[in-house]
Amino acid sequence: MSAYFATCPKGLEYLLRDELIALGASDVRETLAGSHFSGTLETAYRACLWSRLASRILLPLAEFDAADEDALYRGVQQIDWSQHLAAHGTFAVDAGTALSKLNHSQFVGLRVKDAVVDQFRQRDGTRPGIDTDEPDIRINVRLRRDRATLSLDLAGSPLHRRGWRELQGEAPLKENLAAAMLLRGRWPEIYAAGGALLDPMCGSGTLLIEGALMAADVAPGLRREYFGFLGWQQHDIALWRDLLNEARQRAETGLRALRSEFFGSDADPRMIQTAKRNAQEAGVAGFFTLDRLDVTHARPPAGLTSGLVITNPPYGERLGDRTEMPKLYRALGETLRAHFNGWRGAVLAGDVELGRAMQLHADKRYVLYNGALETVLLTFDLKPRDAAPRELKPLSAGAQMLKNRLEKNVKHLRKRLSREGVHCWRAYDQDLPEYAAAIDVYGDTGGDDHLHIQEYRAPADVPPDVARLRLREIARVAGEVLGVPRERIAIKTRERGKGGSKYGQLDQRNEFIEVEEDGLKFLVNLTDYLDTGLFLDHRLVRAKVRELADGKCFLNLFAYTATASVHAAAGGALETTSVDLSATYLEWASRNLALNGFTGVDHRLMQFDALEFLQRDRGHYGLIFVDPPTFSNSKRAEDFDVQRDHVKLLEACNERLTRDGVIVFSNNFRRFKLDREALETHFEIEDWTAPSIPFDFARRADIHGCWLLRRRKPDPGINPWDTARIKK
Repeated sequence: MSAYFATCPKGLEYLLRDELIALGASDVRETLAGSHFSGTLETAYRACLWSRLASRILLPLAEFDAADEDALYRGVQQIDWSQHLAAHGTFAVDAGTALSKLNHSQFVGLRVKDAVVDQFRQRDGTRPGIDTDEPDIRINVRLRRDRATLSLDLAGSPLHRRGWRELQGEAPLKENLAAAMLLRGRWPEIYAAGGALLDPMCGSGTLLIEGALMAADVAPGLRREYFGFLGWQQHDIALWRDLLNEARQRAETGLRALRSEFFGSDADPRMIQTAKRNAQEAGVAGFFTLDRLDVTHARPPAGLTSGLVITNPPYGERLGDRTEMPKLYRALGETLRAHFNGWRGAVLAGDVELGRAMQLHADKRYVLYNGALETVLLTFDLKPRDAAPRELKPLSAGAQMLKNRLEKNVKHLRKRLSREGVHCWRAYDQDLPEYAAAIDVYGDTGGDDHLHIQEYRAPADVPPDVARLRLREIARVAGEVLGVPRERIAIKTRERGKGGSKYGQLDQRNEFIEVEEDGLKFLVNLTDYLDTGLFLDHRLVRAKVRELADGKCFLNLFAYTATASVHAAAGGALETTSVDLSATYLEWASRNLALNGFTGVDHRLMQFDALEFLQRDRGHYGLIFVDPPTFSNSKRAEDFDVQRDHVKLLEACNERLTRDGVIVFSNNFRRFKLDREALETHFEIEDWTAPSIPFDFARRADIHGCWLLRRRKPDPGINPWDTARIKK
């Protein structure tokens, strides 16, 4: 078994993880723009041949410190390259660098090349050649924070190059992104149920061809003539030949059974000809019907009542005039609504506003990247505009009481929410004992509201069927009062108990929405975890951090998704350091920081247990934010109990605090008691709990506690420490 890494465009990570598992990989862990996995050489070959989503399959060879060119050179020479490359062979180097002293990727690639060539020359006087197009092996080197990872690129060239594309349009859709669109649109299930595939703006035919190959079980890499392992010294020719034979047999079987239910149209006759040529190269032209049609004239084929209508319209970036794009999207929406009743729809829009121009009700939104462009994939079930709504049963007496209370709350809060520009807020929190839930509203930056309903565990004397009925009533009433459709309502059951982890995973949809707070943007996930990535009750705590951050070095412990770090950076912090034990949430944190323009070496993300970081770090900070969980029992750190351990934690923070620094300490343990007697030896303590509770949480004033801790004033005659961070 070996470790591998599959890269992919951002937004495809969860789909790629599931695909790798289906291909036989083990220990699969998704990360930003890729997935780690383990497997045999056969597993890696299968990924190269069968992955519809991956960009490259990398075999890591070494990881080492590379703070300067000599260290990089030495690290590369530690590898015996004769095990991978023949002396007369060819190779190429792909290099990238971020947050490192060696900050020029071309120079990094050159030094790696020199180290490989010199090793061969020193051994027997020969040297391999360089081939940047189709080398025998391709070396991938990535530097991050002066740490180098060296890998073999088994794909050799990007896997989205399937080998069938001869011609393309001005803004081609990459094949792996097309595959992701088809999977998100549920094409495999739709085809299995007898549905057709139709693209009313088919361009060069990428979506239709990928859909046909997917339905026919044709390996996406079957037509490729080049892979990065074919010239590798450890290439297993017999194994690869067996996998190719298996793939050919599956393709023959699948193509014999494939139905001729693939339909495309485009207003540009040149694109129709391009799509035909590409379909011929892919071996699926006989299953296609392609016509020259404007999008307003697209119709379902005669006799077909269901299927997936999928398309990638222009965005106004490279094609067409941006001012004309909303008109095009409105026309597309009208066509789909008027003529494709009963079909499933999937549209890759340039942004949320273009998606809204279709005036279709999306049930899901996925952020995907078409090259460097951030886009949004919208999926929906197409229904006629005048479809009669399903008649609802009258509300029960209890549900009517809930509705009255929620309407009262909303009426009371709306004006202030609007006046203060609050888009994410709590509408209800266990106001009625029979309906023990919290209802939070998240308004996304596209103007749509989403609901996050947390139902607390029902008492033991409440029968399970009654609890389920009340949960349905909560969702219905909340949707009616707040005007939010069911597909934008997330429901969770939050059990009471000692502590609990705010990092527990509940689902794996990877669906994020973008929200705004105080002029800053954040990504929230309403489905996958117990919490959403933005603690609404800490809105004023974050504002306080922003107020205190100007001119200070900021440390965020138990950083979670680093929302406080974003506020600190916006408040003028000299630098931010965000510490959390979870790699998943640090990646989320990185996206939040980048979303607001805070990137680079001044904004560090550190994967550490908080206490371990404080013991190792030698920096000093003018502002430290500490918001620990009530209890944590991670396998990678000692158990933590906020009541038991808060004094030790805050005293450790004191060692890293500048003389005039401030610690903002908060937690959500409602029975928490601050040990003032122990802490007042070191700190002047201000209880800031009451001012930190937002007005929409006034009904639950014990939702959290918050304290401001400052170092006790030094004795006269002792110079205070500089307020800037003292470097190591």
